[in-house]
Amino acid sequence: MSLFHWKEEYSVDHSEIDMQHKRLFQLADNLHTAMAQGKGNAALSKTLNDLIEYTKHHFACEERLMQTHHYPEFAKHKVLHDELTTRVIEFQKGFAAGRTAMSIELLQFLKDWLSHHIGETDRKVAVYLKSKAA
Repeated sequence: MSLFHWKEEYSVDHSEIDMQHKRLFQLADNLHTAMAQGKGNAALSKTLNDLIEYTKHHFACEERLMQTHHYPEFAKHKVLHDELTTRVIEFQKGFAAGRTAMSIELLQFLKDWLSHHIGETDRKVAVYLKSKAA
């Protein structure tokens, strides 16, 4: 059973952001599945890379929305995005160099981060965007 299940409670009621969040959960689930099936390092590396690249794309989209609508906590939110990106890229480099193994701890970190970030931080952005649209 996967660690990554999209739940409607994660919805921030913004169709583009929700669609991207669902894709992030799917990519994280792909990584979990590859690990559970004992896929080799090349497959794990590609799956992790796909997750990282899509995360960067998603963050860029979110950040454009926040900037376009003058979200007052943009700088704080961007720091969170940058911290996650840096941490996962460091993990990816360590994995590629053979210093780091794929682990359940990485998956748990991603799950906790996705759930918390979407459920709390991104929800604030969505509420703000709705108030601007009203």
